[in-house]
Amino acid sequence: MPLDPPHEHDDTPLAVTRANVRMYAPDGTPPPDAPDWIWHYDHPYLHGAFAPTDVEYEAEDLEVEGEIPDDLCGAYVMNGPSQRFEPVNSKYHYYDGDAQLRAIYFRDGKATFRQKYVRNGAFLVEEKAGKAIWPGLAGPYDFRLPGSPIKDVSNTDVIFYNGHVLSLWYMAGDPYRVDPLTLETVGRETLGGKLHHSVSAHSKTDPFTKELFFFNYQDEPPYMSYGMADPDGNLLFDIDIDLGGPRSPHDMGLTENYAILHDLPFYHDVELLKKHKRRVMGFHRDVPARFGLIDRFGRSDKVQWFEAEPCYILHISNSWEEGEWVHMIGCRQEDPMPVKDPADHHLASMMAYRRRSHILYRWSFNTRTGETREGPIDDRNTEFPTVNGNYLGRKTRYSYNQIIPEARDGTLEGRCQTFNGMMRYDLETGETQTYDYGAGVYGSEAPVAPARGAGRDGGEGKAYPVTFVTDSNDWSSACLIFDADDITKPIAKVKIPRRISIGFHTTWIDGADIWPA
Repeated sequence: MPLDPPHEHDDTPLAVTRANVRMYAPDGTPPPDAPDWIWHYDHPYLHGAFAPTDVEYEAEDLEVEGEIPDDLCGAYVMNGPSQRFEPVNSKYHYYDGDAQLRAIYFRDGKATFRQKYVRNGAFLVEEKAGKAIWPGLAGPYDFRLPGSPIKDVSNTDVIFYNGHVLSLWYMAGDPYRVDPLTLETVGRETLGGKLHHSVSAHSKTDPFTKELFFFNYQDEPPYMSYGMADPDGNLLFDIDIDLGGPRSPHDMGLTENYAILHDLPFYHDVELLKKHKRRVMGFHRDVPARFGLIDRFGRSDKVQWFEAEPCYILHISNSWEEGEWVHMIGCRQEDPMPVKDPADHHLASMMAYRRRSHILYRWSFNTRTGETREGPIDDRNTEFPTVNGNYLGRKTRYSYNQIIPEARDGTLEGRCQTFNGMMRYDLETGETQTYDYGAGVYGSEAPVAPARGAGRDGGEGKAYPVTFVTDSNDWSSACLIFDADDITKPIAKVKIPRRISIGFHTTWIDGADIWPA
């Protein structure tokens, strides 16, 4: 899409913003429900489809184009940033926004929508003060502030565990319990009072046993830990993992018998953090990536480490075992530190990280010989992979990824890491299916919702990928429903009454877990 022309109602030049995001619809209207203070900030992640909205509401009997399948029953929940108060400084980072949950509920062919903030500890402190207090990821860190030198926003991930939604932060923070039906915040998850540290985003819940598997990382020894809780919220074990120093893992793999922990050569310098109060990342190209297999159920604290080519990984599609081999499919970054664009001025570092390239990749580890095999599956830029929720830790044939456009000169495509379409990979044949959301329409991570009553015997295709989309042509939002066997066109489009700000991670909650009757 071409760059936006200037508009008469601009109060500031907003040069960096204009060069990176569509600020207005073609008729000149800005995104609705955005706070007025965004116009004081030259920041693409506070404008356009990313503009925050502090509106909390619910709506029933949503308008539907097509037909919601009768066997689609449950809730699709998305977590993501929606900054409530004007930021502390102009170096606001996209990852700093307050956690806002958006949930659409499907039952008996009808849909209901709710949107609500997660009221975690930091949110409540700022709500009482009526202003932002904590600096964000770009710093400078303020170690005098309570709880954390930067704001624990809990805005990254969302999973379902022990009757509640858990909101999680990628920097490893306090997990918060949320009522899955009302989206009211219940309080911090403590696992029966025995959880005494943070939990990272991308911890996992087994869809059948309902057990929780989690990891944590921090700047002080032990630098990582791995733990498990039973379905009723009781901590069963919490194992310290021996690493060479602080690391920045983002995800973990899970199979029938193993958890796969990540020790990757892209991490921050703790001494620089202490000296300059800023988190400075570095990619150590001469250090191998390491993957640690540990007994999933804590029957042993021994970790079997495997080395691979240096890289960084944000998200895993799935992992599984075949004989003595353990396979892990994920999106690999060969170079997590791309070149900065000087035209992005004060935001050059953040924007460069947001333009990283990712390819779908396979790692295989032989538990008997210690051998690692690895290689690319595809060379297209895709991320936020998902699989049929019933097959976590079991062999999957399909991965459903979001398509990220590469940056092109003279256009806005690829400047801000938007999801412009969905791709289904067939890992057996190499074939792909794609769906383009349309010019100026941006999607979200698409969990693959198993059809009601479908188990693993029904096959991966007995399911429905669902995604939220926001259209910058008219600022409308909707939820698209696809057939897992054919994603080339949606089978239904559910209209959302108000604009949804682009979010992060999502989950699918089976209807039987929230409506037991």
